[in-house]
Amino acid sequence: MAQSKSEQIKELLDKGVANIYPSREFLAERLNNGQKLRIYQGFDPTASTLHIGNMVGILKLKQFQELGHEVIFLIGDYTAMIGDPDKKTARQQLTREQVLANCKDYQKQASRFLNFKGKNPVALKFNSQWLKKLTFAETLELLTNFTVQRMLERDLFQERIKAGNPLYLHEFMYPVMQAYDSVAMDVDGEIGGNDQTFNMLSGRDLMKSLKGKEKFVLTMKLLEDPTGKKMGKTEGNMITLNDSPTDMFGKVMSWTDNMISLGFELCTNATMAEVADLEKMLKNGVNPRNLKAQLGKEIVTLYHSKQKAVEAETEFNKIFKDKDTPDDISETVIANQSYNIIDLIITAKLITSKSEAKRLVEQGGVKLNDQIIKNWKNSVTPKTGDILKVGKRKFTKLIIK
Repeated sequence: MAQSKSEQIKELLDKGVANIYPSREFLAERLNNGQKLRIYQGFDPTASTLHIGNMVGILKLKQFQELGHEVIFLIGDYTAMIGDPDKKTARQQLTREQVLANCKDYQKQASRFLNFKGKNPVALKFNSQWLKKLTFAETLELLTNFTVQRMLERDLFQERIKAGNPLYLHEFMYPVMQAYDSVAMDVDGEIGGNDQTFNMLSGRDLMKSLKGKEKFVLTMKLLEDPTGKKMGKTEGNMITLNDSPTDMFGKVMSWTDNMISLGFELCTNATMAEVADLEKMLKNGVNPRNLKAQLGKEIVTLYHSKQKAVEAETEFNKIFKDKDTPDDISETVIANQSYNIIDLIITAKLITSKSEAKRLVEQGGVKLNDQIIKNWKNSVTPKTGDILKVGKRKFTKLIIK
């Protein structure tokens, strides 16, 4: 059943939201008085595809668009070349060519959720449009709005200093540049992950200083496990929008049970009432695996289709319940010779890092024809038709040339 406007606004203010600055009441009043707001979220193209963490904010932008507000999808092609500071070390700076190559599919991927055409289209912008035009004198003038003390309040800067790791001056420029995005676009509000709070509040301060305008900041909860670890490439459970339906479903099934309700809240179109019902079901003893499978299917349906979601679940069950190999297994042509197991894994392109392959062997995560390879120093002599399995979801059939 379609929601009323007041119900839509309540969902927007509650679903997946960590904090709202200056207050929830401030934003609620502006949403209820019929004023058309200009809202944006920035996406730095540091990778060649958007991922499920990005989609948390995109789904929130979708809620604003459906309520008739002006939405800007900002690609941080300039800020990506600076690099948002990391907790441990300075990020490797990207070239202009790398940045542009990374973001070439971003609009196409986001358009599955956001409407870039029609009556109230989302605007696509690049922050190089204004940042690259700033003169040195203008940049110095901009910096007079920030203090070193304020910059050092950022927790990750504190961690770097405590650890004795270098903190470079250019890294202070990142929050300054992101703050200037708000001024350049004259926005009413900004959306981003909770880990971006410092940068977004810097923009709020700058808007007040330069334009006398109260910009709201809406921070989103992070998709993370109970220990605070975010989904990431290192853990192998980050869902990208380039992932196949089978990989998406399998990665969701690898999430901890404690992430089920958070996953529904952040990554699906489920209402908060439906999320509350799911939490009750978990407390009342429903099998978490069944709800996790439901979550996996809803996520695959969003990014692909309902049919692909059903097929992904069937394929997953075939592999993990029936202990079978997948139907669409890839084939790898190799030479007729003996291989060190690590070299075979790399040759088959199931893993690109030798150290990662070694770790998986030591953990019992590598099999040849269902036989666990326990020693990474072992050599094997494959035959045509042998199945090499690495981890839980990577298979290939070996073909001798």
